Amino acid sequence: MRYGYIFSLLLLVLLVGACTRSRAPAVEDAVTGSGKPAAKETVEDQPRRLSGQVPPPLGELQKHRELAAAIDRAFMRPAPTMTGVDRENYAHIESHGITQVGTDPVSTFSIDVDTGSYANVRRMLQEGRLPRRDAVRVEEMVNYFAYQDPAPAGRDVPFRVTTELAPTPWNPDTRLLRIALKAWDTPRIDLPPSNLVFLIDVSGSMNSPDKLPLLKRSLKLLSARMRAEDRITLVVYAGAAGVVLEPTAGNRQATIEAAIHQLSAGGSTHGSAGIALAYAKAREAFVPDGINRVILATDGDFNVGTVDQRALLDLIERERESGISLTTLGFGSGNFNDRLMEQLADHGNGNYAYIDTLLEAQKVLVEQVGGTLLTLARDVKVQVEFNPARVAEYRLVGYENRALRREDFNNDRVDAGELGAGHSVVAFYELSLVGGEGSLIDRLRYGAASAEKATKRDDELAYVKLRYKAPEGGQSSLLAFAVGGDALSGSLAGSTNDFRFSSAVAAFAEYLRGSVHLNGFSYQDILALARGSRGEDGQGYRSDFLRLVALAESLDGRAQEVAMRQADEGDR
Repeated sequence: MRYGYIFSLLLLVLLVGACTRSRAPAVEDAVTGSGKPAAKETVEDQPRRLSGQVPPPLGELQKHRELAAAIDRAFMRPAPTMTGVDRENYAHIESHGITQVGTDPVSTFSIDVDTGSYANVRRMLQEGRLPRRDAVRVEEMVNYFAYQDPAPAGRDVPFRVTTELAPTPWNPDTRLLRIALKAWDTPRIDLPPSNLVFLIDVSGSMNSPDKLPLLKRSLKLLSARMRAEDRITLVVYAGAAGVVLEPTAGNRQATIEAAIHQLSAGGSTHGSAGIALAYAKAREAFVPDGINRVILATDGDFNVGTVDQRALLDLIERERESGISLTTLGFGSGNFNDRLMEQLADHGNGNYAYIDTLLEAQKVLVEQVGGTLLTLARDVKVQVEFNPARVAEYRLVGYENRALRREDFNNDRVDAGELGAGHSVVAFYELSLVGGEGSLIDRLRYGAASAEKATKRDDELAYVKLRYKAPEGGQSSLLAFAVGGDALSGSLAGSTNDFRFSSAVAAFAEYLRGSVHLNGFSYQDILALARGSRGEDGQGYRSDFLRLVALAESLDGRAQEVAMRQADEGDR
């Protein structure tokens, strides 16, 4: 049918051209606009050509072919879109280098419970491409997984700290110190009443299957499990902000689902107005001694309204002091603003997750909803002092954008990360021991040997301190303990499954970031380490990790070159 339409249109063009030919000595090319003269024909030829006895001149025939192609492109094929343009935004990360204990024995950082980087990296790999290096944050990759570290007996001290020391999987000349925090967990039924305000981006950029439609299905997962004592509010923003659902009891499922169903995308993004309205609704339905949280669901593409990000962060910081936290849920690709999503959550005393599938929404909003919503400890900071008599060098693996100054540790006015119910937080230090072969920095010729000046505590490798506040704030509490020299496992195989699996995840993240510290540790080495330490895997997350590593190896030209080189060496 469409070819009949094109033929009729072409015939009409021929007739019009025939009628005007005698008046126009030159015809501009309809497609290229070249202005080249059309082929000449005599008055006698024209009637015979129109009757089909004489073919059109070659120049005119070519013009008609090009015109037909232009019509086909314009009417019969979809217009090109901008979906292939990558405008994603990531904060640049400079990996930690090696530090000499003699010159700087103290390392300080804030904890991080975000998991957005892992799910985002998974999305990129499943799209058939390696992730950008700045999209890979080691601590978020490691902390994506739950670990079986000992948990506290109750909420008086909301988390328990465990340390483990073993040979480094990627460097037998160094040692890996694992510091793990395990938060007290609570069943969903025991969570305090929730006042949740969902701030939903319905701008035109969200009009994609992996954005607003996935967001709506994710919302239904959470709302289906809300209780009568919970409240949910839906605020939307695009060209303007508005309230789709006023604060509503969680057991009014039909009302909530009807509000979710009517969400549709269109317009530009006026994110700042939406955030201000969402906080206003959260204050309106505030629950004393309950969970009060704004949950921002967006691709982060704010392009209208407050473009001064500092002003936006100041607003969020003011609101967090009133007891209202901010969680961010990222969606989509192409224009995803990872940098802004992470910053908003950090300044809002919340957490950041990336939702690439409905299964990830199930993990964040159902299985681990306690950690997502219920804060047990605020402003959690870690400070490690290494003993120069035992440790020559150290390197903190990850946490680059969570680094704090030494004096920030005791300053309660300095913000840090929040720990939610059931959260697992892991940090690794790679250590070169005094007298070992792992040191990479030469000792100074004229500098005093700090190990000789240090207080002799041969029984200690490091002194670990943690500061945290209660959820309602106030003065911080201090935990402190020494890591004994006898904590070293004799072999990597003798370490726990959690030690080996979490170190495999850290190595994978380091590999994707192009780390210079892996000493040839390959995808196959990572797979072997993870397979041997998978342990219990009820939800299958660890098995999925193995598949991701294998997929990354298939996509990575570096790995293929190494495999070919090894095969050539084997043939010799």
